[in-house]
Amino acid sequence: MSALDKIQFNDKGLVPVVTQDFSSNEILMMAWMNKEALTLSVKTKKAVYFSRSREKLWFKGEESGNTQQIIEIFTDCDKDVILLKVNQKGGIACHTGRANCFFNKLENDKWISISEVIKDPKEIYG
Repeated sequence: MSALDKIQFNDKGLVPVVTQDFSSNEILMMAWMNKEALTLSVKTKKAVYFSRSREKLWFKGEESGNTQQIIEIFTDCDKDVILLKVNQKGGIACHTGRANCFFNKLENDKWISISEVIKDPKEIYG
């Protein structure tokens, strides 16, 4: 049995993945992987996710060029969540053109954007 066989995928064959910047420890994003995405990520040392909306593999940076080079991979105690520590290429991890996906902060019962757009998504994705 390989180490990846110990991962506890959910009933849809997916596992949640938290992605963190290796140098700064900033949480960049959360996504999902199926077994194929996890296997490819381990093999290539580049983040590959599974897009639930498109129902296909999503090679991070395939359109934007903002790839994630994997430095370390962890799992939690139950082996049902993956943590990737990566070098984020291009400084943009979020499809909104921001450095990370966690830019909405709850203040006084309102969501406030605390991060500027680095690059307009239209310039990234067309």
